[in-house]
Amino acid sequence: MSHSTSQAENPADPTQVLRRALEISEEVLVLAETGGVEDVIRLDAERLRLIKSVRHALTPMNDKDRAVLRQIADLNARTIGRMEHRFRAKCRDMDMLAAGRRALRAYSNRRP
Repeated sequence: MSHSTSQAENPADPTQVLRRALEISEEVLVLAETGGVEDVIRLDAERLRLIKSVRHALTPMNDKDRAVLRQIADLNARTIGRMEHRFRAKCRDMDMLAAGRRALRAYSNRRP
């Protein structure tokens, strides 16, 4: 999912850069649900690079840009929640697997 340099990445147009960062945030949310951790990390780094590239141009910040940044923050919070949920589910699965292995060992040692 490589994107070539476009107008959206031109620091001269911070609104377009923020829109692209918002699109990336939406992609990251979907990937967090499906478990594409490597892609989440890569896209998160790209999003951060985009936001940093225009932060100087966002002072003072207008209401539209502030709203886009708020949307990005909200999506990021949802993404973190989904990833934490997936992590806890994997931990429960591993605990169940470990309990099953212990039970299997305990019963296999008690054969007559």
